Amino acid sequence: MEILDSLGSVLGNINYELIFQLVCLALIVLSGPVVIFLLAARGGDL
Repeated sequence: MEILDSLGSVLGNINYELIFQLVCLALIVLSGPVVIFLLAARGGDL
C-alpha cells in the first residue's frame, strides 16, 4: 500500500495551474511560426 500512498501524494503535489500556464505559453509561442509558415505557403494572403 506504500506505492498507492506515494502515488497519491505525488498526484496531490502537482501544481496543475503551473502546468496549464506552461501549456498556454507553449501554444502562444508556437503559434507565431505557424502563422508565418501559413503566410509563406499561401503566398502572403490570409
